[in-house]
Amino acid sequence: MRGLYIDRGNLTLRDDLPEPEAGDGWSRVRVLRAGICATDQALGRGYMGFAGVPGHEFVGMALDGPLAGRRVVGEINAGCGSCAPCSHGDSRHCERRTVLGIAGLQGAFAERLALPNDNLFAVPDGVDDDAATFTEPLAAALHIGDDVDLAAHPRALVAGDGKLGLLCAGALALRGCEVTLAGRHPERAGLLGVPVEFAAGWLEPDGDDGPAAAFDLAVEATGDADVLPRLLRLVRPRGTIVLKTTSERPTAIDLSALVVDEQRLIGSRCGRFEAALDVLAHKRLDVRPLVSARYDLEDAGAAFAHAGRRGTLKVLLDVGRQ
Repeated sequence: MRGLYIDRGNLTLRDDLPEPEAGDGWSRVRVLRAGICATDQALGRGYMGFAGVPGHEFVGMALDGPLAGRRVVGEINAGCGSCAPCSHGDSRHCERRTVLGIAGLQGAFAERLALPNDNLFAVPDGVDDDAATFTEPLAAALHIGDDVDLAAHPRALVAGDGKLGLLCAGALALRGCEVTLAGRHPERAGLLGVPVEFAAGWLEPDGDDGPAAAFDLAVEATGDADVLPRLLRLVRPRGTIVLKTTSERPTAIDLSALVVDEQRLIGSRCGRFEAALDVLAHKRLDVRPLVSARYDLEDAGAAFAHAGRRGTLKVLLDVGRQ
């Protein structure tokens, strides 16, 4: 099987990868298209000493199982099926979970993958392959509304105008928030077709500090370890800061202001795919303008290089053909 293999920072296109195994309750998927995200790029630089096939944003064709012959997308956390979180339908927090393309489960930058049947969702006919590859990050963006009462947090700041930041801004705008997007590219504020204000310089060490306590909610979507400390002063007392990214280096922060202002700091990771597919199917957000380039799997090295260029949004890999 062909696929992109990463071994502690070395990227190699291989044709000798083992076929994925689909045991009881699992299905094999022929990958059609996959997106390169910031996590994949970090793994490509040697993050976590990763060795394996990366990739977790994908659309493919189910080869067997209950959705055989259908286009599918897949939630990335595969739980053990028997622990307390799994029993309550939340494999995202199974202590023995594997994670597609990240931890213990070969990912989507290969011709085929395998996931539990319960992780797979049929793609509506009106959602094309490009849009379908955004299901996973869009679900993560929409998940903010699962953890935060957005009606009580109407003024929202999203830090970072990259792929995830734009999706978070769009998700919050759909839920009725007044959204300000802080970043470096003003032209991106209108890409998703929803009302978003833009602010430049607030995230820079020598830039404008921004208005103190102006927001009810701030979302950190930069992956920059230095940004979180700058967000605290922008959020009102008893407001909320949501962390949507991990960082390759630790964040240094003085927590005293968090205590004094009684702010909440929330970690937020993967979301539910049904909500994301509904948004895509009803075209409430058009994510396709976020696609910067597309490459064949054979050119995966060039695709990773392109994804790492400043100013690039989403780079897609054509892994297989319908």
